This record gives sequence, C-alpha cells and structure tokens, in this order.
Amino acid sequence: MREFTIGKNDAGQRLDRFVSKNLPLLPPALLQKYIRLKRIKVNGKGSKRDARLNAGDILQLYINDEFFDKPNEENLFLTVFKPQLTIVYEDENLLLVDKRPGLVVHADETEKVNTLINHIQAYLYQKKEWNPKWENAFTPALCNRIDRNTGGIVIAAKNAETLRIINEKIRDHELEKSYLCVTVGHPRPAEGKIEGFLLKDEAKKLVSFYHRPVPGGKTAVTLYKSLENRGELSLVECRLLTGRTHQIRVSMAEIGCPLLGDGKYGRGDVNKRYHETRQALYSYKLHFDFSTDAGMLNYLRGKTFTVEDVPFREKYFSHEKKG
Repeated sequence: MREFTIGKNDAGQRLDRFVSKNLPLLPPALLQKYIRLKRIKVNGKGSKRDARLNAGDILQLYINDEFFDKPNEENLFLTVFKPQLTIVYEDENLLLVDKRPGLVVHADETEKVNTLINHIQAYLYQKKEWNPKWENAFTPALCNRIDRNTGGIVIAAKNAETLRIINEKIRDHELEKSYLCVTVGHPRPAEGKIEGFLLKDEAKKLVSFYHRPVPGGKTAVTLYKSLENRGELSLVECRLLTGRTHQIRVSMAEIGCPLLGDGKYGRGDVNKRYHETRQALYSYKLHFDFSTDAGMLNYLRGKTFTVEDVPFREKYFSHEKKG
C-alpha cells in the first residue's frame, strides 16, 4: 500500500485523473476497476472516480508496487490491460503465438507499447506466471522474429533454459518453418529450389539477388511448391534452408513471381488492383525436427503446429483444404 497526501497545487483535481497522472503505467481500465473495488481510498474510504480532491486528503492505494515505477521499455507491458494473443500452443516452458500482420514484435521508432512481446509479458504477468519484481526474474523473450507486415508463428520462451535450447536448435536448423504466400504469376516449374546470394543495402533497406558470389553476399536456399493457381495468382508453400532477410520475397521475385502486396519487390500495379498493402506471406507451420538431444524440451521432438486461419488463403483460395 502507498499513500499520497494531496497538496494545495493538486487540490481540485478528479481522483481518477490525479492517480492516472501519478501512475502512468496503470491502465485506465484497471484504474477504474480499482476505484470500484475500493482499492483506492480517500481518507480511508472508497470514493467515486470523479470526486474532487482537497488539500490534506490522504490517498491510500492498494496497488502492486510495479505500477509506481517510472515508465521504461522494460515495464511498458504493465500498460496492456487486456493482452490480445492468438495462442497456438502453450506449456510451462514456452508459448507459440500467431502474430497477425501489422503488429511489431519488439518496440521500434514507430511503436513502443502495442508490441507482441509486451502483450506476451502482460499475459504471463496477469496469469501470475511471471513478475519482474521477483528476485533474479527471467524476462520472457522471443526466440524468433517476424516482420511487421508478415504474420505467423512466433516462439516465446518462459525461462532461460528454453530460450537457450530453442536458440541452439534454430542455429542448428533443427526447427523447420514453412510459409504460405500468394505470388503474382505461376512458378515454373511448379516445385523447385531457388539458390543464390543475397546482398542487403542497409541504407535503402533493400536486398538484391545474385546468381554468383558477391562481396558481402550470403547464401540463400529456398524450397517452394505451388499448391493452387487461381487466375494470375498462385498459393505457394516455401521452406527456408537458410534464414536471410527478405529471403522469400526476393527469391520469388527473382523467378518472376513476386509476392502479392509486396511494396519493395512486387508489382505496384497488381498490388493496387487487389488493394493489398502488405506482402501475402505467413509463417504458418512449425515442426520441431530435433535430430540431437533437446534436454527438457525433448517432449516436443517430432511435433508440428499449424495456423489454420491464414487471412489471404481464405480470401483468395477459400476452397483450399486446410492443414
């Protein structure tokens, strides 16, 4: 419990506005709930949210200590009142979350609060599975990232050992990720391998494809399989044998089948015609292909998790069988 004594400069303010100003980490909806539950008292009694404060009033706040901290990137998850997550799988060690296009995974220059990691941390905090105030508390962390405009499965570790093991398995290519995409044009042949070298221009944030080694270029290998054609569009499944920036987008464009909605490597005229502003790309399937010991995560060996609700598949290939 914390106490505030109202000074003359704060007299006349509404109760809820005073508390909100002094506890910026406390979500407005939770603030109103605490007032209703009389966990916020004025002079030892419950009060209404619009009550005006007087000089000398004593506020008693029966609120978790972490809400009294100053905001920073590590505690902004507290401002998320109702975490919005689509959970594909969860156990005591990890979470598999279906990240929807448009959401950033970590804070960047455009978004600090509404991030996937903040929603995950808020979810675990509210379940009382994790609290940053616990001594030597591990902070739940993401094992993989997905671009803002791409959707799909993101792995979140609930403990340090899980994070270590999953990162090791990703590095050793013992996790198999499959992607669905919509291409403009039909891949020929319908199934194949795209091999080359990718070079990223950091200034332009663009990646170029080369068929021969180039200084700074990285090997890129993509397997693809066309699942269905409809008009000028194709539904294609891709699997990465290497994990490079924009690998699928650049590789499919290189064979003349850019992704629908891709503003960097696609066809602007077609994107405009279909009113698509995000690349139609989804990391929809994750297979735990452990070939070596996975310690406490051995129970995941051989398991596959799939996102059934891929928006662009429903939109353009609605009769495609799921799974």
